[in-house]
Amino acid sequence: MERLNWDDTRVFLALARAGTLSGAAQVLGGGAATVSRRIDRLERALGVPLFLRHQSGYRLTDQGEALLPRAEAAEQAMQGLQAEAGTQDEVTGLVRLASFESLVAPVIVPALVPLLARHPRLDVEILFNTATVNLHRRDADLALRMVRPEQGHLVVRQVGMLGIGLYGPPGGGRPERFVTWPEQEAVQMQLDWARAFGAGRAPRLAVNTLAGQVEAVARGAGVAVLPHLLARPAGLTLLAARLPDGAAMARPIYLAIHADLAASRRVRTVADALVAAIGERRAELAEP
Repeated sequence: MERLNWDDTRVFLALARAGTLSGAAQVLGGGAATVSRRIDRLERALGVPLFLRHQSGYRLTDQGEALLPRAEAAEQAMQGLQAEAGTQDEVTGLVRLASFESLVAPVIVPALVPLLARHPRLDVEILFNTATVNLHRRDADLALRMVRPEQGHLVVRQVGMLGIGLYGPPGGGRPERFVTWPEQEAVQMQLDWARAFGAGRAPRLAVNTLAGQVEAVARGAGVAVLPHLLARPAGLTLLAARLPDGAAMARPIYLAIHADLAASRRVRTVADALVAAIGERRAELAEP
């Protein structure tokens, strides 16, 4: 017996449905002689006659009728295989991302929009809070942080730096008032930097969002310690890029993923998009 060629099943089905060599050839996009040759080959491989040849066309034999459901099942299986293969490039499921506010609008959302367009069944939740989101409780699947986690079963790497400066209203001038954070442990470093410029001795406007702080400075309410990434587009005036003692104002950007999820395709896909976006804007993030 000849070796069975699975692709000949397509020819068998086409001829069974069309009833003529020319009709099957038209469906398959080939020639009638090729259809006839492949049917002969399939019959030799199976060891049974599949068609009765008539001048008017081809009709299934009893053996062909018996094998028809098997051929149709094989066709459905191949169609299912192709459909499944087509979905393998698609990323699906929910990814929960925790971040600090500075990156959400200017970096994270622009990075995710084309990613979500490529993967319409991928869902992403973006969470930001001045307090640290707990990856161990699975509050999020991955996180962008400015403090390196020292405990837990995490995969952590630094992906960039966030530069910060003292900014005043557009057009220059330095109001006496400071626009700062409310007293919170999570933003202690930013509060200390503001105090280094005299915030502890000046009137204060405390706002617990960076967007609110930028707006307050833009409207002339005071000066503030702000990321260059947010202050620059708002047209704010850079008053100092370093602390009075000459030390730089910058925070590292860490990407942290729970080790159990490091191999997850959906999590890895989102993480890679974020790392690429941060890498492309490395200088813009770090420098005034």
